[in-house]
Amino acid sequence: MEKESIFGVKVCVTSYEEILNFIDKDIINKKKSFVVAINPEKIMKTRKNEFLKKILNSASYQLPDGIGIVYASKFRNGRIRKRITGIDLMEKICFLASNNNYSVFLYGSHEEVLDKTESVLIKKYESINIVGKISGYGKTDSEIVEIINKKQPNILFVALGSPKQEYFIYNNMLKIKCNIFMGVGGSFDVISGNVKRAPVWMQNKGLEWFYRLVKNPKRIVRQIKLIPFFVLTIFKK
Repeated sequence: MEKESIFGVKVCVTSYEEILNFIDKDIINKKKSFVVAINPEKIMKTRKNEFLKKILNSASYQLPDGIGIVYASKFRNGRIRKRITGIDLMEKICFLASNNNYSVFLYGSHEEVLDKTESVLIKKYESINIVGKISGYGKTDSEIVEIINKKQPNILFVALGSPKQEYFIYNNMLKIKCNIFMGVGGSFDVISGNVKRAPVWMQNKGLEWFYRLVKNPKRIVRQIKLIPFFVLTIFKK
């Protein structure tokens, strides 16, 4: 799969259809794959965290998740033209799993959100085989690994927030009997209905960041920190 480098971080030039085909083949061939969503915030974190950069670049598939990634690629004459959002890919993987009897394990968030997420996914994808779930609190990594290994899922969704979820996957991927490892951030909150997602038209326009900012003005602190990303995009073309 073709990849571009955005300030030293690899990002796939791909589509939903292509990456789903790769994931399907990885499961069939019993190959371990690590899926990570890349956005400007993560890239800026790697400027001061070489270990995080190493983890992101070690992943099998790096999704162009943030609209800023698309703009940066265009400005630098790259080929990335569309976002591949983590939550949308997660939903598409669930659809793939339900059609092919691939097993799924949910790890992260709070018990209430986790239960609701499982309920929504089962209702939406009637044939989905969710073999287990566990919240992101109260257990060590080794205990989590033991619990997941008892189920040996094909797909593991990890919702611990970034970079904690990336650290967990990187450190435990070889110990866990699973094929697809994907960090999904706050996707469980959205799927469960705990957090409302931006309207589709705003998603299509790459304005989800603005919707989240309006809903939670405190996010302005995080948004301001992204100004250097756009400065770098312009002056390091």
